[in-house]
Amino acid sequence: MKDNKIIKPDEKMTALLKATGSQDQAEAVNAMRALAQALEEPLRQGILPGDIFGDIFTVENLDPSATAEYPLDFYQPGMENDYVAYSLPQEGAVPQRHIGGDLVTVQTYDIGNSIDWLLKYSRQARWNIVARAVEVLEAGFIKKLNTDGWRVLLAAGVGRGILIYDNAAAAGQFTKRLVSLMKTSMRRTAGGNSASENRGRLTDLYISPEALEDIRDWDEDDVDDVTRREIFTARDGMLSQIYGVNLHDIDELGEDQEFQNYFDDVLSGSMGTSDTEIVVGLDLSKNDSFVMPVKEPLSVFEDPALHRRRRAGLYGWMEAGFACLDERRVLLGSF
Repeated sequence: MKDNKIIKPDEKMTALLKATGSQDQAEAVNAMRALAQALEEPLRQGILPGDIFGDIFTVENLDPSATAEYPLDFYQPGMENDYVAYSLPQEGAVPQRHIGGDLVTVQTYDIGNSIDWLLKYSRQARWNIVARAVEVLEAGFIKKLNTDGWRVLLAAGVGRGILIYDNAAAAGQFTKRLVSLMKTSMRRTAGGNSASENRGRLTDLYISPEALEDIRDWDEDDVDDVTRREIFTARDGMLSQIYGVNLHDIDELGEDQEFQNYFDDVLSGSMGTSDTEIVVGLDLSKNDSFVMPVKEPLSVFEDPALHRRRRAGLYGWMEAGFACLDERRVLLGSF
């Protein structure tokens, strides 16, 4: 494996693959076990690269017997006046203040996937077919983790009860004013004050390819010629930032797409009048909210039961979970 991709194998690995298709069942099973062990670590590494949640959630590897507990800050919105200093009188002691916080337990769950191929491909040492099968196995885990992680983000955004939209824009038109409004709203509602070092701020914005098309269509009334040239020459025609907010385009956002449908049909979220899709703003300035506890990393095994059906295959499982500990780090907008 190189860069999480199977490259042309040496003679030893070719012989191992051929052995997985042996007519001797014991030899075939032992060879599949060795192949599964050889692929396990590269697959573990490949689960996170190429995803759309790895830059958001902090992965924490826990002991299988550990409880995924996270303490919440005792200082919550609306409590600003409960933790202030006082002018002391000539007589009297400094007032006492007892504090306490809550714990959140994150539920982890098992995730499994499998793949198999004809034994004749193993006997023929068809590494291209086996490599593609392993890529599909990996993609299945990535898709599951992408979906679960982003559902947590969307639920947290809906739970805040705040949605930002540009009432001066046409429905379905992504504008730079929407970014500005979301940036201001995050500052006002994410906690802190002008002197707070850990105050909330909008750092990243996730948009659909259609929103990216709107950016490409900005004319001289929207941005100056220098900015328009930057858009024209940028990779994929996309600015990296607007008002200091990092932009990310993902296919799952957009009208009638997976995350939009989950927002509409499952979370029953509401958007601005006549708006057609959402954008997701996150505060990633601190790694204190989005967590992914992993109790069992990916394990890969051979499947000896397939041999009687003249097939060979691998299966694997892992145990993980997702949580947003502070919903103030998520802000939804619509256009």
